[in-house]
Amino acid sequence: SAVMIGICFLLAALEGYDIQAFGVAAPHMAPDLGLNSAQLGWAGSAAMVGLVIGAFTGGWAADRWGRKPVLIASVVTFGIFSLATAFASGLEPLLAARLATGLGFGGALPNLIAIAAEISKPQRRSFVTSAMMCGMPAGGVCVSLLARAAGEEIGWRALFLAGGALPLVVAPLIALWLPETRPTGSAKSEVRLAETLFAGGRAGPTLLLWAASLLTLVVMYLLLNWLPTLVVAKGYGPADGATASLAFNAVGIAGSLVLGLTADRAGVRLTMLGAYLALGAALWGLGAAAGLGGIVALSGTVGFLVMGTQYILYSLAPTLYPQAARAAGAGAVVGIGRFGAIIGPLLAGDLRQAGWSADQVLATLAPVALAAGAAIVTLTYLAKTREAESG
Repeated sequence: SAVMIGICFLLAALEGYDIQAFGVAAPHMAPDLGLNSAQLGWAGSAAMVGLVIGAFTGGWAADRWGRKPVLIASVVTFGIFSLATAFASGLEPLLAARLATGLGFGGALPNLIAIAAEISKPQRRSFVTSAMMCGMPAGGVCVSLLARAAGEEIGWRALFLAGGALPLVVAPLIALWLPETRPTGSAKSEVRLAETLFAGGRAGPTLLLWAASLLTLVVMYLLLNWLPTLVVAKGYGPADGATASLAFNAVGIAGSLVLGLTADRAGVRLTMLGAYLALGAALWGLGAAAGLGGIVALSGTVGFLVMGTQYILYSLAPTLYPQAARAAGAGAVVGIGRFGAIIGPLLAGDLRQAGWSADQVLATLAPVALAAGAAIVTLTYLAKTREAESG
């Protein structure tokens, strides 16, 4: 299973790489392709729109035809269209390439989450899921370091050539080494998505998990996209903004692993209660911070907490649904959550346009984080009540 965790980590890293690559490439891509800010924003969101569609269809398809073929098809899709991004000549080809890249990612993600649930013991599920998913910030760190090391010499197209070639190398490894984990036989009955998500007392938990994931991803993606710009708006240079972003991603990797372990040891409810309260405080502090040291330290703290909590949410998804519909259930959480990833960056743009300061935008995220925490603590309470009733 170490090989499986490794392959899944690599896939998550490729996604993290691509999302961050777009952010790093954007300032050079815009003049090159003659895009204005609004068009650039659409190109950034196109991958997320594809991801939402891919998550719902990929999860459903995997429960029907198997995790492995859907995962291979998804990885090949995002490899090919990441290469297409590198060769884009204008807005339309760029939008099409980003949308299709997102479809590939979306198809892969719920399968990674379902595989994590199926290969891990229940008492290690949060940690195994988090260990796989922390590939995403790791991929983001790779791009940041690559961009800093190579500086202006590396063209934006080269970033996507590398990001597209790697998935095509990984696809054969999946075919060779990843066993099929989906149940077969009697468990593989036709399951309707609405029934999976809302029947059998699952409506409340499903909606709470969706809410927590959406709100957490509003915070995460607003910062992934806007943190360097907001640091510059506080009066610092672009290099300082990049440093804050690097801290956010790098410390986020540690947060994924530490909080995943803590959730397995101390229980999900206590871990999430503490983490979301701390996240609210750290976001408020980041808004108020003036010195660069404080800004970088708090950026790291927020990364630690927001990534750690999001990956625990992913580990909860498969536990709510029957095994025959596990990937579809996980896909729905990923898909709904990604609306938060689309809303976050757009929200920051609108608030800044309306004249809000960087400090105000950051402080606004604190109540968003606390609302996510309230949803997840309520969910764990409901789950405990249900166990008591059925037990």
